[in-house]
Amino acid sequence: MNEILKNTASEHAKALASGEYTAAELAKACIAEANNRKSLDAFNSLDAALIELQAKASDERRKKGQTLGPLDGIPIAVKDNICAKGEKVTCSSKFLENFEAPYDAHVIERLRAAGAVLFGRTNLDEFAMGSSTENSGLRLTKNPWDESRVPGGSSGGSASVVGANIVPLALGSDTGGSIRQPASFCGLHGLKPTYGTVSRYGLVAFASSLDQIGPFARSAEDTALLLNAIAGHDMRDSTSNPSSDKIPAPFEGPLPDSDLKSLRIGYYVPENQEGYSKEVLAACEKAAKHFEQKGATLVPIKSKFWDYSIPIYYILATAEASSNLSRFDGIRYGKRAKGEDLKEVYIRSRTEGFGPEVKRRILLGTFVLSAGYFDAYYGKAQKAKALIHNEYVSFFKNVDFILQPTSPTTAFKIGEKAKNPIAMYQSDVLTIAANLGGVPSMSVPAGLDSLGLPIGLQITGPHFSDQRLIRYAANFAEIPGFAIGGAVAAKPNGSKAAAITQTARNGAGSSAPVILQAKSASKPAASRPAALKKATSGKPAPTAKRASGKSPTRGKSSGKKLTVRKAVSKAGKPAKKVSAPAAKKRTTKKATGKKK
Repeated sequence: MNEILKNTASEHAKALASGEYTAAELAKACIAEANNRKSLDAFNSLDAALIELQAKASDERRKKGQTLGPLDGIPIAVKDNICAKGEKVTCSSKFLENFEAPYDAHVIERLRAAGAVLFGRTNLDEFAMGSSTENSGLRLTKNPWDESRVPGGSSGGSASVVGANIVPLALGSDTGGSIRQPASFCGLHGLKPTYGTVSRYGLVAFASSLDQIGPFARSAEDTALLLNAIAGHDMRDSTSNPSSDKIPAPFEGPLPDSDLKSLRIGYYVPENQEGYSKEVLAACEKAAKHFEQKGATLVPIKSKFWDYSIPIYYILATAEASSNLSRFDGIRYGKRAKGEDLKEVYIRSRTEGFGPEVKRRILLGTFVLSAGYFDAYYGKAQKAKALIHNEYVSFFKNVDFILQPTSPTTAFKIGEKAKNPIAMYQSDVLTIAANLGGVPSMSVPAGLDSLGLPIGLQITGPHFSDQRLIRYAANFAEIPGFAIGGAVAAKPNGSKAAAITQTARNGAGSSAPVILQAKSASKPAASRPAALKKATSGKPAPTAKRASGKSPTRGKSSGKKLTVRKAVSKAGKPAKKVSAPAAKKRTTKKATGKKK
C-alpha cells in the first residue's frame, strides 16, 4: 500500500495545498489499491480514466489558484443507489443492471461543485434492503478486516473501501442503520444526519420517510468535512428542511474538558443481553466510565417504545418500499421480460428482476397497505413512529447525547445469517429507532475485539445537533485503544461461505466488478460505571433489521441504452426463471399506497 493512503481526507487536503503530492498522484494510488484489493468485490463500477480526468482538472485549478475548497481533488466513493448523470445506477439489482442516470443527485451536484473526485460506484444490498450486503444481486462484498466476514449493510461497499484505505471518504444511505452498522463492522465513523438535512433528490427511494444520505470517514473531522459539502436545503426535495442550511460549519475539534464536565450522557444498556457480545458491552461501559471520570453525568435511560421499533419499522419501510418499487414494471425503465400480454410482462419482469429479499418486502408492504389492513397496521405504525419521535424530544430535555452500542456484535461470518431473515434483522436492533425519530446518530470506532474485529459505539443527539455530535465523536479517539485506523491487511477468505451464499441467493456466482482500465500498481476491559451498577433483566431485545434502499428517484429514464462497458464476466448459471403462481402475482402487483 502507498503510505499516503493512510492519510485522512483532511490530511490529504493539506498535502495537496502544500504541493507534497498532486491530485493525479493521489488518484493513481487509490486506483492501484483498488486493484490490490479486488478480492473485496466492493465496486460495482470503477472507471480509472474518468477518475484521472477529474484529478487532473483539480490540479489545473490548483495551479491557477482556483481551488474550490478542502474537498478539491479528494477521492470519494459513491453508493450505487445515488444518481450520477451518464453513469449506471444499478442499486445492485438485476432489474437496473443497465440503467443510466439521466441527472445528478443533489449530493453529486454538491460534490462536483466542491471539486471532489467521484471514485466509483459501491456495492449494496439490492435496493438497500439488507444488513450484510449479501442481498446484492451483482456481487458479494467482504469485510476489509477479515474477508470471511460481511462488511455490514446495506452500504457495505462504501464501508469496505474506506475501511480498506482505498479512499478516505464515501457516501452511503441509511434507512434503519445502513451507514452506522457497516461503519461499526469496518471500524469507521458513519453518520446518519438529522432527517431533512441532506437532500434525497437523486437517491433511489426505498422508504422515503426514513432514507437519509450520509458520510463514511476515518475521523470525526473528515465526517464534518463531507457533511459540510452535502448538507443544505433543496427545493426539489419536499422533505428537505430549511434549517439544514445552518448545519455546515467549520470543525472545531473535540469538546473541551470544560464542556465535558457539564455533559449529561444518556446511557442505554439492553435489559436482555442475550445475543450481545460481552466485548461490545464492555467497550460501551469503558466509554461511559471515561466520560464519567471527565466529569460528565451518566443518566441511565429506558425507552417505552424501542422494543417495538422493529415491527414499526418493518410495517412502514415495507409499505413505502412497495409503493416506491411499483415503478419498476418492465415498461418505463430497467429489465423488461417477454410476455404474451401486458400483465405477463409485469409479472415476469418483476419476478426475474427482483431478488428474494426485495420480493419479501414488497409482499409485506402490499399486505399492510391493503384496504382491509391499512388502519390496523400502517395507520397504527405511523402513530407509534410519532411516539418515538416525541420520546426522543423528551429524552433530550434531560440529556445531551445518548450512548449505546451500534450493533450487538462485531462482523459476522458470510453466510451465517443469510438463510434466517429474523436473525439478520437483529443486527440493526439498536439503530432503527433513530431513523423513526429522525434524530442524528453516529457510529464511532471503539477498538478491536479479541478476534481483531472493530467494535462500534453509537451516539445520538437532538434534532439538528449534527455538528456538536461530530465534535463529541472526536472525544472517543482520546479513549485508550479506541482509535484503530484503517484495515491494511485483512485475513484471507478461507471459507466457501461466500460462494455458497451467492449461489443460494441468486442461482449464479457474483459478476466481476467493473474496473475500467485500472492501472496496477484486545479485548477492551472496563468496570461498570458507578451510576450503572445494576443487574439488568427483562424483555428480550427486539429482533431488528436495517435497510436503506431506493428506486430510480424522481427522475425519468433517458431512454438510452447504457454505453458504459459491462462487467468482464459473470460466473455461474443465470438465475432460474420462475413462473409466478396466483399468490406471487398478487405479490408483484403495483402497490396502491401513495408514493412519498
